Amino acid sequence: MRLYGLIGKKLEHSLSKKYFEKKFLDNNIKNIKYINIELESIDNLKDIIKDYKLSGLNITIPYKISILNHIDKIDLLSKKVGSINTIKISNNKIIGFNTDLPAFIDSIKPILKNRENALILGDGGVAQSIKSGLEILNIKYITISRKGQYKYEYLNKENIKEFDIIINATPLGMYPNINLYPNIPYEYINKNCLLYDTVYNPELTKFLKFGKKYGCDIKNGLEMLHLQADYSWEFWNK
Repeated sequence: MRLYGLIGKKLEHSLSKKYFEKKFLDNNIKNIKYINIELESIDNLKDIIKDYKLSGLNITIPYKISILNHIDKIDLLSKKVGSINTIKISNNKIIGFNTDLPAFIDSIKPILKNRENALILGDGGVAQSIKSGLEILNIKYITISRKGQYKYEYLNKENIKEFDIIINATPLGMYPNINLYPNIPYEYINKNCLLYDTVYNPELTKFLKFGKKYGCDIKNGLEMLHLQADYSWEFWNK
């Protein structure tokens, strides 16, 4: 029996387990199981892997960056991104990989049109993948965060119109806290703007509702979730 799973601090929002269970069933994949493992800390990651006899893991909030201190090997691109969301255990070595990056590119590329100026809200693990993805797509961006160079107070009636892509890379609005949303002046956003939310549960977050209200294109993170899961599966089975 091969055992895979998802680690994060709180996982009640996650649909990864259901997605993999359906994938196993639909493809008649036997002797395999996917579990959720909630952790207050990943400092004992190696013990968790040993105790559960895990073959691989997906990583979610808030461990996509801190997990880098607990792995044995990482590919050059993931190292450059500065975050990983997938690990494989092979010959007692923990190998890290980033499947968020290709999943983000694949999910946003078909709807980019001629948009070229992005605003990223948040600067955690998934934001690092988004930055790298935008660079690969030759899209300019700035990052808004509570502690970064640009804080939320930077955004106003005039400068928010400069952006034709706004990406929520925070967990704001994620189930069960569905009434939360990034505090930006939505009423002044560019009417040709795409609002992209990495949150996928609920399907329509408050962030996306604002985008819909003001006539913008919107997309949630569900396709990105499915794509990164499929890339993880490929990585585990190489």
